[in-house]
Amino acid sequence: MSSIKQYTDLYKGNTEVICSCSNGVMNAMRNEALKSLEERRLPVKGDENYEITDLEAEFTPDYGVNINRYDFGADTANAFRCDVPNMSTWLYFSFNDTYYSSRTASISLPEGVIIGSFNQIAKQHQELMSKYYGKLAPKSNAAVALNTLLAQDGLFIYIPKNITLEKPLQLVNILNATVPVMVNRRILIVLEENAHAKMLVCDHTQNQEIDFLNTQVIEVFAGKNSSFDLYDLEESGERTHRVSSLWAKQEEGSNLLVNGITLVNGHTRNDYSIEVAGEHCETHLYGMAIAGNKQHIDNHTEIMHNAGHCSSNELFKYILEDKARGAFCGRIKVEPNAPKIEAYQGNRNICMSPEAKMYTKPQLEIYTDDVKCSHGSTIGQLDQDAIFYMQARGISKNEARMLLMQAFMADVIATVRMDSLKDRLRHLVDKRLYGKLALCQQCSSDCHDIVNNIEQ
Repeated sequence: MSSIKQYTDLYKGNTEVICSCSNGVMNAMRNEALKSLEERRLPVKGDENYEITDLEAEFTPDYGVNINRYDFGADTANAFRCDVPNMSTWLYFSFNDTYYSSRTASISLPEGVIIGSFNQIAKQHQELMSKYYGKLAPKSNAAVALNTLLAQDGLFIYIPKNITLEKPLQLVNILNATVPVMVNRRILIVLEENAHAKMLVCDHTQNQEIDFLNTQVIEVFAGKNSSFDLYDLEESGERTHRVSSLWAKQEEGSNLLVNGITLVNGHTRNDYSIEVAGEHCETHLYGMAIAGNKQHIDNHTEIMHNAGHCSSNELFKYILEDKARGAFCGRIKVEPNAPKIEAYQGNRNICMSPEAKMYTKPQLEIYTDDVKCSHGSTIGQLDQDAIFYMQARGISKNEARMLLMQAFMADVIATVRMDSLKDRLRHLVDKRLYGKLALCQQCSSDCHDIVNNIEQ
């Protein structure tokens, strides 16, 4: 039996409950998602763009789905202190797949900015949500359709015309349960013309002894001359399975930066699909992953240039140890009506052990002339000559290896456009390379004082 069937059966048998604990905007999409799922299957290992990841297997276990919205009681005050030194943020939380805001955030946002859970915002801004929800993420994608069928809440972010958020947004996602659970998260981000914002998303798992399946769909609308930075930091757990996709559309003159960082995980599949719909856009797509043991990290990217006079930069780097598995599959597509494109795609990887495996597949599809596009990938080990050189100057072999790995990741960290976050990432990466996971629940910051002010 296809793993999809257990979830479609769940929906059919509990439609009223699922819809009653959600909102009209999300409910209006469910029947279309159900029809889509009944016509297809989830990708399996070996399908195109799924060379190492079996989504069918990821969804096969009998995970519970919290359709009645039971409160599992994540202990954020004591366990999660997700803070970036010297960086003030508007702080929001997701407990499994239910969204909350700190009181500080809710009362200090600029006029016209709308941020909150779907179930709250839909009551006052249903037409606005309906205009954008589900318009980028295609329900022909089985993972998207499954999320659309079962998701009951989401985070809505709306930045109106000519508004600049002076502080970054921060979303802390927390998984917590006493039994294996599947959570379905949605994030909808809309920036109108000449709007500007930055956002940090942190993923954490509180109960490390429980299996979690986390599906996530993010939609980003970047209006004319807008700019948006999204930094997605995963520090979850080795029993956490994450299937996440981001779908973005850029209008004329917009600037979009997405940086996905995986430091602690179990099985992760990230999909990034960006449509560049207007001229004079800039697109920056970066990622890095550090994995050991039997961790699994698979990143798939698409940048589609549908208008001319644009540029895109893409760079993903991996460090794999032990029996870790990594994959990168990226495509840059330039349509016939998109001249004068400058696009670069790179994937660089280090395998620290003979049992670590990396799969890489960079791709260019160019259908017009007068472009500057390039791509490349490498898989190798640390430079032994460089290690010997440093040893000859009194640096231990282990320290030399650490210095080389730190240098290897430096250019991805350098793409971060917030100095305080850049410094924090350097610290987290250094800790991770030295085998100290540096999970946020282990840090000594004081942001838990803010957490205590969550609006229920």
